[in-house]
Amino acid sequence: MARSRIVLVGVAAAVTPALGCGGSAREEVTVFAASSLVDVFEEIAVAYESQHPDVDVVVSPGGSSSLAAQIENGAPADVFAAADVRSMERVLGAVAVAEQPQVFAVNRLAIAVEAGNPLGIAGLGDLVDDRLVVVLAAAEVPAGGYANEVLTRAGVDVQVDSSEQSVRAVATKIALGEADVGLVYRTDVLASAGELTEVAIPDAVNVRAEYPIVALGSDDVARDVVAFVLGDAGRAALADAGFELP
Repeated sequence: MARSRIVLVGVAAAVTPALGCGGSAREEVTVFAASSLVDVFEEIAVAYESQHPDVDVVVSPGGSSSLAAQIENGAPADVFAAADVRSMERVLGAVAVAEQPQVFAVNRLAIAVEAGNPLGIAGLGDLVDDRLVVVLAAAEVPAGGYANEVLTRAGVDVQVDSSEQSVRAVATKIALGEADVGLVYRTDVLASAGELTEVAIPDAVNVRAEYPIVALGSDDVARDVVAFVLGDAGRAALADAGFELP
């Protein structure tokens, strides 16, 4: 029996080194996943593999808008997990699906600062200080769109020093000391292992970021992975990672 293989990739080039050296034929089910999902999807992958020893799962993330563009241009994705509904709608306009997308997780934004918050940033209003190096995700990236929405709701006009192509790039710059502050998902702060500190954003101006997932086409293994994410094991992992469950 051919050994199944599931590859979660952010860019097509990530697939090649993930392939094993065995000579047996392998089914490849390619899952494009939003960058903010990388840690929890690695955990879900391990859980899935423990129940399906004939399946290898490799997680490699990307920005949702970039992944959607790749799918529109013919990239061979079998599953798409996005950080916003808009990116999913782009994909649905380009490829056929056997089942409709389902929202499997919800996230919120947070102000991210260096561990311990040495600059004493207390809220969104502090981001107008032109002495701060402020970094956000680019406007076309879900986290960047959400950040602009939050700042507009709060009536805060921020001078952005750098716009990144993924929310994880924002978190990384702050953790490395290359920026003072930025807006990321709450789960990114939790995943930073203490390298970042969260400054809360009031619910009145925060957003509810919905994450949809869908199997593209009708591959049975791809659909099974989606079902696993939506099932008890996937939901438990998502909750532990700080995601809200729909």
